[in-house]
Parts: sequence; structure tokens; C-alpha cells
Amino acid sequence: MTAFRMTPAAARRSRSRSGLRAPRAAGLVVAGLCLGLGFVGCAAPLPGGTTPSANPTPQPGVMPLRGMPVDPSAAENPSLAVKIDNHPAARPQIGLERADLVFEELVEGGLTRYAALWHSDVPESVGPVRSIRPMDPEILGSFGGIVAYSGGQPQFVDQMKAAPLLNVSFDDDSEGLFVRADDRDSPHDVVLAAAETVALHSDLAPPPRQFDYADSAAEATAALAGDPTTGIVTRFSESNGRAWAWDPAAPAYLRSQDGAADLDTAGAQLRATNVVVLRVEVDRGSDVPRTILSGSGEAWVSTSGSTMPVTWFKDAAAAPIRLADADGATVELAPGNTWIELVPADDGSVELVL
Repeated sequence: MTAFRMTPAAARRSRSRSGLRAPRAAGLVVAGLCLGLGFVGCAAPLPGGTTPSANPTPQPGVMPLRGMPVDPSAAENPSLAVKIDNHPAARPQIGLERADLVFEELVEGGLTRYAALWHSDVPESVGPVRSIRPMDPEILGSFGGIVAYSGGQPQFVDQMKAAPLLNVSFDDDSEGLFVRADDRDSPHDVVLAAAETVALHSDLAPPPRQFDYADSAAEATAALAGDPTTGIVTRFSESNGRAWAWDPAAPAYLRSQDGAADLDTAGAQLRATNVVVLRVEVDRGSDVPRTILSGSGEAWVSTSGSTMPVTWFKDAAAAPIRLADADGATVELAPGNTWIELVPADDGSVELVL
């Protein structure tokens, strides 16, 4: 990795941004400024205590979870959220490369699991499907539509059933939507008939928009106002590491896990148009860690090979995540798929490669 340094442009922005609270560095890699990221003006409460609107302005004619142009009639289906396994034995996952949004969350043993959402491009099958966790109602509550999973502790299942989504569970599969794959070992073998699940519940409303999108990648906020970076490295615990490398030929961020390329079932490396890293608190009061995705905190948005520090806001479980720059303006992502990394504030880390 390149040593971190402040660019002249970053220095000018630093002098122009007054009243910002310095970020807390506990538990994060610190090498240079702002959690080792080489940026000043890192995400903090906005001047005057303002927050961006919790009700994003509709963008007619675009997919609500991907920001790409669409015939409105093709976006009338509900979104499908699925808990996807990320144990090494579960890789490569099925259909993950076609998800609009993927949230990566910490679970037991320092491992991570995905809450992935499909709306614009629903595959025939997705998996391996795993159990629900206590943070999932908060992560998924703003999307509506369908959530699918394979069991979970009773109290977590009850919390998910109380959320405003239709629950589809492997443990109560009256519609025959789940199967066990013959070429995978249990418990990493549960596969959901995704397209059939959505078709059976096509009466449900489509999801509201989660993020704001620019008209093109070149007009995305980070592309215009961020600092050039070639990669993003995140750690959710001491036992794992994730990396995103910007490939201008793709153009996309290519994903690696634990030092190796992260591949789909066709052997292609998983990729993202936008990578959004949120620094989040984690409740470790029980054997199951619970990510707290409410309130606000520091974040970083990477698009088109540039990264900028922002602030994230989420007012309630049913409210969308809002992203704002240091002046309180809404951050616009590039049209395309987005991965959201929910990195623990206590012992997680975030680094940018210049």
C-alpha cells in the first residue's frame, strides 16, 4: 500500500471546512489522517446539526435500487432481500453478482454474512440462504417487499416478522421455494427459487429509492469531489479482510476476500459500481453481535476511482439511509450496483490505497 498523504486539493478543502468534529480513531487503522484514509474533512455531524431529508425525492424512470433508466412497467415488482452465506464453504454464491444492493454485516466468529437485494434483475436461483440476525430488520426495514432466510433464533425471527416485509422462510416453506443443492455441503446448501418467489408475490409494491443517483458515473458526487484512490480495504475482525480494487477498464471495483479474488459461479470476479463503507456501532452484549444501523456516523463513498468522506443518517428502521457531504448536500451515487460495508467501529478498520 502507498503511504497516506494529504493532496493539495484535500488541504484546500480542509481549510475551507470549519467546525467539523475530528473522527474518533479507536479500533481503526490510523496511518496519516482520518482513520488512515489520507483525507481531511472526514464525516462528522453536519454544520448546524442539519440532516438530509429522510424522504428522497422520487426519480421517475430509474430503477429505485440501481439508479439506471428503465421502462416504469419493468420496475413494478417488489424487491427480494435474502440472507446470503459468506462462509468460505459457501463460496461462490449463487446470483450475488446480479444483486442491486449488498449489505455486508458482522456475525459470530468474526465472519460476515450478506443481506442482498434484487429488484432490477432477479435470477432464477440465489443462495446459499442462511439464518436471520438481529440487525436485519433495521437493515431491510425500509425496502418493503420480500425477505427470505433459513431460520434463526426465535427472537430474531419474531423481530423480522414484525418488520414491514413478507417473510419467506425455509423452515416454513409451504410453497416449495427452497431446495438443497446436491453439490454443496449442509448448512451451505439451501437455495431459493428467487424469480418464482417474486412472481408469486407480484402484488407487493416496488421498493422506494434508497440512495440518490447522478445521471451518469462522471456526474456522481465522489467522481467530482473525491480524491483519487485505487482501492478500499476493510476488516470486520482480525480474522478476515476484504478489498476492492478499481479497474478503469471494467469500469468497476473488483472484490477480493482473504487475499483471493472473490468469484461468482461463472468464475468472474464480483464487482461493484459504488462501494459505500459505513462505520457502525456493534452491540456485543450476547453471543450474536448486533450491528446498530440507526442514528448517524462516518462513512466513505467510492465511485469511478475516487473516494470522499461523508456522513450517513438513518432515522428509523423503516427510513432509508441518507448520505451527505460536509456541507449537508445529498451525495449522489453512480447508476449501477452498490455494496455497503457495515464496518464495526470498535475493532474494524478501513484503509484506502492511493
